[in-house]
Amino acid sequence: MKHYEVEILDAKTREKLCFLDKVEPHATIAEIKNLFTKSHPQWYPARQSLRLDPKGKSLKDEDVLQKLPVGTTATLYFRDLGAQISWVTVFLTEYAGPLFIYLLFYFRVPFIYGHKYDFTSSRHTVVHLACICHSFHYVKRLLETLFVHRFSHGTMPLRNIFKNCTYYWGFAAWMAYYINHPLYTPPTYGAQQVKLALAIFVICQLGNFSIHMALRDLRPAGSKTRKIPYPTKNPFTWLFLLVSCPNYTYEMGSWIGFAIMTQCLPVALFSLAGFIQMTIWAKGKHRSYLKEFRDYPPLRMPIIPFLL
Repeated sequence: MKHYEVEILDAKTREKLCFLDKVEPHATIAEIKNLFTKSHPQWYPARQSLRLDPKGKSLKDEDVLQKLPVGTTATLYFRDLGAQISWVTVFLTEYAGPLFIYLLFYFRVPFIYGHKYDFTSSRHTVVHLACICHSFHYVKRLLETLFVHRFSHGTMPLRNIFKNCTYYWGFAAWMAYYINHPLYTPPTYGAQQVKLALAIFVICQLGNFSIHMALRDLRPAGSKTRKIPYPTKNPFTWLFLLVSCPNYTYEMGSWIGFAIMTQCLPVALFSLAGFIQMTIWAKGKHRSYLKEFRDYPPLRMPIIPFLL
């Protein structure tokens, strides 16, 4: 059996970083990363991007050496992805923050609204309902991160945690400040508006959870297998008939419901910002589905049925 020689060069400077002799033909990129780490411990596997061309796409961990378009002496180019942190850690941090921050404003801890309002409670039912909905949303997200989601990538750049936390924590504080403010006024159409909004919120939260469960069942534990998601017997998953990312559609609906319930401008702006970001993600996923699966259902749109 012929063995391979693998030369690893810096993608920017072309400096030779490592030479691996007698590499097995069926070695994966993940195994090559582990061998590279032995000579360069500062670059642990999650930090490494190995590619065939200095400006090309990163090779997948599961790619096999002998199936790559290389000779028996393979040249790979290395890029440092920077310090990494696990997705689970990032999600737990960015979701626990809003849960805790919102409650600080809800209980009106000192130094927020002035001394006479310390630990007082709002007389408006909608304020208490909003706190329950907001808390439920983030508790749900935390539990899903721990027990439902299966991540195709184990890590992300450490810098992302600061960017993500600024976004989630900042918006949570901004929303909570106004909703729990002693001078907050309830929605224009009173109880009818709140009931309608609560119904939208609850339905969309159930829908979002149903989609997450369907996606989880699509990928076996520990695998990176990708399949086309289809509706199940659960009616909430039938939205898969019309959109590629119904989890984002339901998430958007939840925040629209919360905005109608509270009639609060910062909530509306958070919903808009979330919609823009989720549309970008949905379009990216939709494109990758179309590229990967020839038989992908043609009727589906990325996030909004028939429109977007």
